[in-house]
Amino acid sequence: MLKDDVLDIFRQSGALLEGHFILTSGAHSPNYFQCAKVLQYPNYAQLLCGEIALHFKDHRIHVVAAPAVGGILVAHEVARTLNARCIFAERENGEMAFRRGFDIKRDENVLVVEDVVTTGGSLKEVIKLCRSANGNVVGVGFLVDRSGGSIDFGVPYYSLVQVDVVKHEPEKCPLCKEGKISAVKPGSRLIRSS
Repeated sequence: MLKDDVLDIFRQSGALLEGHFILTSGAHSPNYFQCAKVLQYPNYAQLLCGEIALHFKDHRIHVVAAPAVGGILVAHEVARTLNARCIFAERENGEMAFRRGFDIKRDENVLVVEDVVTTGGSLKEVIKLCRSANGNVVGVGFLVDRSGGSIDFGVPYYSLVQVDVVKHEPEKCPLCKEGKISAVKPGSRLIRSS
């Protein structure tokens, strides 16, 4: 699948937003990939996540793991395609943890997935969690790489689209200085900042 095809799907589903956004990292950006808007369509989820699964099909994946919340649908669809188990990690007392009875058996091959990556922090936490459970992390896959390919996960990774999206530290954000558009933190919680 070509980058332009992926971006077209994001645009058609309303998942590529423009405005003034606060990213998970705290940085501000005029663009935001709201993957939940594209993943709400099962045909798009199957198509996009199928590309990740196809890339890792020869790695004998036993478990697909993801950080909650954004990575859950990606993990489920990739796992379904690979005929693997799907688990996700959640924050517990500020740290990622497997809850709900999820576990990884010793030496199982694990693929860690996510929807959008900017700094890679959540993915790195899940990778560490999988390794501490004696899983063999063989790769990382995600739909959108906002880092421009600058993150080292210590394992092979694959993204459907790599974009170098403009981002600013809050104190240097030109959108904040203009004051025309309030910053919004999209996602599972809507938080406004002045």
